[in-house]
Amino acid sequence: VQLQASGGGLVQAGGSLRLSCAASGHTSNIYAMGWFRQTPGKEREYVCAISWNNGPTFCADSLEGRFTISRDDAKKAVYLQMNSLKPEDTAVYTCAADSRWSGMYSRGYPYWGQGTLVTVSS
Repeated sequence: VQLQASGGGLVQAGGSLRLSCAASGHTSNIYAMGWFRQTPGKEREYVCAISWNNGPTFCADSLEGRFTISRDDAKKAVYLQMNSLKPEDTAVYTCAADSRWSGMYSRGYPYWGQGTLVTVSS
């Protein structure tokens, strides 16, 4: 499974961005996908996760409903809609895929994309 993330960039605080993650290869192995983020010197942080085929979606409580995750089963893609962005949301956002449900536990995901940088200016 290969994952390609895109959509990062520079945005002012209060603005929005939509990240995309396209899966290719043996996508039939995928049961769930997630988004994580990381800043230098900090541990990888869980953002949101979604299961394939009409499964549930979950996002970190700390995001206070500002982010939502969605999917397009036909395109084998997931999206992260980020609203009301804050400078502390600045990070490299990476998508991951799993053949089971690992949810917020990054170590459970065997497939990772390359990451896309989101910078939120104050």
